[in-house]
Amino acid sequence: MKRQQVYQQIAFVGLRLSTLVIISSLGFILWFLAKEGIFVLSWEFFTQAPTNGMTKGGIFPALVGTACLTMGAIVFALPLGVFAAIYLVEYARQGRLVRIVRVCINNLAGVPSVVFGLFGLAMFVEYLGFGPSILAGSLTLGILILPTIIRASEEALLSVPQTVREASLALGAGKWYTIYKAVLPPAIPGILTGSILGIGRAAGETAPIIFTAACFYTRGLPHSIFDQVMALPFHLYVLATEGTHFELTLPVQYGTALVLLGMVLGVNLIGVIIRIRLRRRMKW
Repeated sequence: MKRQQVYQQIAFVGLRLSTLVIISSLGFILWFLAKEGIFVLSWEFFTQAPTNGMTKGGIFPALVGTACLTMGAIVFALPLGVFAAIYLVEYARQGRLVRIVRVCINNLAGVPSVVFGLFGLAMFVEYLGFGPSILAGSLTLGILILPTIIRASEEALLSVPQTVREASLALGAGKWYTIYKAVLPPAIPGILTGSILGIGRAAGETAPIIFTAACFYTRGLPHSIFDQVMALPFHLYVLATEGTHFELTLPVQYGTALVLLGMVLGVNLIGVIIRIRLRRRMKW
């Protein structure tokens, strides 16, 4: 018994240390970016386009472009991912084929993002003729985050007890009505978690949009889904690797990285708050 208690204490210490390392790492990154980039942030930085060789001005076109690409990816991937998860959990006959599909989905989640970028270039830009555009970039990012949404939605649906489905069917409800009224509501917090992870990854990816949507520089805003856009991750990459005045753009780099990280953390925080409120309302 004492040996088990010792093992338990060791496990608790390891968990606490892991949590401390993660929180400390995040805190250090936030502190470093804030220390270097906080003085760049201003109203002009958020509302103006880059000027003077990107050494001055702001990031407004990149902010708009990132928002367009992220929203487009979610609009494409979220319904498709949720419906795919519903089919796999509720309708598909559980067997070898479904297990193979799940393995493929898990493998897709681990594919490097540059591969998705090359696929988007071949499929959406060249074959379908969309060209480098918001549409091509959004579809590419949507496919990138689709496995994450499917797996999170599946786990959320599987967490709903089978007795809920049986009770609804016993009362005479149909299959879809049972899913819509009895299964989906308690699963929404878990589905929302997958969506939040997808939004965070879509907003921060660079490789897929290099080939499909992002441009080096533009002063104007997009007028349609077939226009190219600037995006925060690619803008940061350009400033760090392609700029001719690296030292002058360094503060802008830190400011851009701070804004991008703030966007991702803000989306995650909003999602956590919504998820907590939904769980309290449902009392599940």
